Amino acid sequence: MTAQRVLITAGAGGIGQAIAQAYDDAGARVHIADVDTDALGRITSGSDAVSGTAGDISKAADVARIIADVQEHLGGLDVLVNNAGISGPTAPVEDLPADAWDSVISVNLNGTFNVTQQAIPLLKESAAGSIIVMSSLAGRFGYPNRVAYSTTKWGLVGFTKTLALELGQYGITANSIHPGAVDGPRFRSVIAGRAELSGRTVDEELADALALQAVKRLVDPADIAAMVLFLTGPHGRSISGQMLPIDGDSKAAS
Repeated sequence: MTAQRVLITAGAGGIGQAIAQAYDDAGARVHIADVDTDALGRITSGSDAVSGTAGDISKAADVARIIADVQEHLGGLDVLVNNAGISGPTAPVEDLPADAWDSVISVNLNGTFNVTQQAIPLLKESAAGSIIVMSSLAGRFGYPNRVAYSTTKWGLVGFTKTLALELGQYGITANSIHPGAVDGPRFRSVIAGRAELSGRTVDEELADALALQAVKRLVDPADIAAMVLFLTGPHGRSISGQMLPIDGDSKAAS
């Protein structure tokens, strides 16, 4: 089997880095795009099969450069993983600054649209094209005080389902993944901050965060990466237009 050619946005850290590592380990050729140039350099210097472009997907010129670099380094594209996104501030709707709303929409929705639109011609040339869109638990439930984030994550579901319908005739699959509480420095920092404010222990705050999950564990980024590889691999060719939670059977976003 020919090595897959993969583009991952926000691939230099967190979930994106785990996905890039999994594809690299599987023998794929990977191109990552990220705004963090230092992290990008560290990741690409660690493997000859991983290249990268520093860029902001909310900027059209950056996206054009990313796609041009994909064509140059990979010679085509089989898998697009739309992982880039920002959370925005925590505030009720009536207090959310309009520019904060615009920023989240610009990256999470407009940026994902821009990358996907420009990647589609390359994916159409693939014998087995796949698109993964990283949504969230917040794309299945309302999320108090995070209206911009939740709105975009719900919007990405409709985007993905439309892609599946439009691109199925070209053999391209499209699915959204909905992680819950993902283990890592970012989530651990959030829990520590909650503990500091509440005067409770970190373990107590973590238990509260997992209270609405049937399985009381954080999501390992490597598990998300394994799901992505399956969906874009030979056994995932009949799976398209689906919302795939990986959240311990969570009942709400909070």
